[in-house]
Amino acid sequence: MGQYIAPLRDMQFVMHELLSVESELKQLPSYQEIDADIINQVLEEAGKFCSEVIFPLNHSGDREGCHHDKATHTVTTPKGFKEAYKQYVEAGWPALSCDPEYGGQGLPLVMNNSLYEMMNSANQAWTMYPGLSHGAYECLHEHGTPEQKAQFLPKLTSGEWTGTMCLTEPHCGTDLGMLRSKAEPQGDGTYKITGAKIFISAGEHDCAENIIHLVLARLPDAPEGSKGISLFLVPKFLVNADGSLGARNPIFCGAIEEKMGIHGNSTCQMNLDGAVGTLIGQPHKGLNAMFVFMNAARLGVGMQGLGLTEVAYQNALIYAKDRIQMRSLSGPKAPDKPADPIIVHPDVRRMLLTAKAWAEGGRAFCSYVALQLDKELNHPDEQVRKDCADEVALLTPVIKAFITDNAWTATSECLQVYGGHGYIAEWGMEQYVRDARINLIYEGTNTVQSLDLLGRKILQDNGAKLRKFGAKVQAFVEEHGTDEAMSEFITPLAELGDKVTKLTMEIGMKAFQNPDEVGAAAVPYLRVVGHLVYSYFFAQMAKIALAKQDSDDTFYKAKLATIRFYFARLYPETAMCIRQARSGAANLLSLEADLF
Repeated sequence: MGQYIAPLRDMQFVMHELLSVESELKQLPSYQEIDADIINQVLEEAGKFCSEVIFPLNHSGDREGCHHDKATHTVTTPKGFKEAYKQYVEAGWPALSCDPEYGGQGLPLVMNNSLYEMMNSANQAWTMYPGLSHGAYECLHEHGTPEQKAQFLPKLTSGEWTGTMCLTEPHCGTDLGMLRSKAEPQGDGTYKITGAKIFISAGEHDCAENIIHLVLARLPDAPEGSKGISLFLVPKFLVNADGSLGARNPIFCGAIEEKMGIHGNSTCQMNLDGAVGTLIGQPHKGLNAMFVFMNAARLGVGMQGLGLTEVAYQNALIYAKDRIQMRSLSGPKAPDKPADPIIVHPDVRRMLLTAKAWAEGGRAFCSYVALQLDKELNHPDEQVRKDCADEVALLTPVIKAFITDNAWTATSECLQVYGGHGYIAEWGMEQYVRDARINLIYEGTNTVQSLDLLGRKILQDNGAKLRKFGAKVQAFVEEHGTDEAMSEFITPLAELGDKVTKLTMEIGMKAFQNPDEVGAAAVPYLRVVGHLVYSYFFAQMAKIALAKQDSDDTFYKAKLATIRFYFARLYPETAMCIRQARSGAANLLSLEADLF
């Protein structure tokens, strides 16, 4: 069923040569002892765990799926999942970037980010069990009461307990203002919560002894809409004062969703029948607290897309070098064989390089944002923290939407490399396509991310966050604009920076007259911004690779070829997207609904 080998060389390039992570971390008091050797050792061990323990379960987990016992409301995960999770916990991986106060190892998020890329490459469905726990940890760490933190964070940190986010209901998806779940105060600081939630990833399973559900519900006096939502901590098993598990809380899995992909993860319909919970944060301010979880999840979904892009590329490359079909158009390249390996054919290379470029650009982008998160949370300078927070806010919807869009394209292209064999389950490629498709949908569809980027993150502050990022791009352009060797990368980067500025102003002016212009332009606009980000990082990587292209390490030659492919073949999408964004809302809204 193929293979997965952690891309350690490229990860080390991004960490040490592109982002200078070691020197960046030296500025943060919490991480001054972290050096390149520690980073490399952790990544190497993580790579071994992913390739040796969870990757072999990916295909079998997809074929078997999860099993739901309606009588007991229990869920059994695919064979090997529970044992792999035990190894994960025993090795200390859940605690990698968690607060030492609660048993964490206190390592930076930029390292945890790479761990999750590898885990998602190896087995996205399995990774969703611990992945959601990290979001629950972050939410409680920021908004939990001292009692909630003391009781729940150590177990979430260790991985002994897992977490979920319970938002969606049968009648409402993204529009959480419509949710109906009710929370009745009991007079002792607890609430009894009743309602139904759907699409709850890892909502019930057998990997951990307790599951901590973060549930959105309404108090009796709640105002209508999203301003009347509160957040509650609802454990599967109630927890006694001494930390031991108590009675079973009435929050049960009613069914597992039958779905297109990620079969190894239990996507549950959860029913709450007077389940006991405690309030997280302030009454009616639940979305504010839950956004910590949701933003962590959106970054995590971007990592899912990146992971699938990488593993699909690796296996398509192996196949393309081995599979022989036809002869090269320019003459035989393997005259000793009856046909040439398909990697000689130009369009096969286009498909492979598309996936390779999307993976390498995404890796640089995600690692950069994770480093900005570390600085936002730990830098001693308040202004630096604020600037990093603004940049993370700006780029989070781009990570979620742009990378998952690209992963859908990349996995499909990699399947195409296999020809008919790609459509056959035994090769494993069709699973990556199916798994990749959900990533464009959950944690806010990519259209919602586009609206968030353009409407809330850019137009709402008159482009202030975007200008901060644009200033970094402009500084790089000015620094290297006279370097002739860099012109093939600097020129398109500079041009796109100018185009984004003009396009943003144009859409903003239209939006004053008609807010629907934002909705009409948002999706192609995000694609353009995504390309600006990738162009910026690819140009920086080109600078490094140019200086070392004549070395004995062929890595830099390959890096330059990938970057040149990106600017020649993928970057031109920006011209189409800019025209689409400028075309306005009329071509979408002029046709009356009953004429469709």
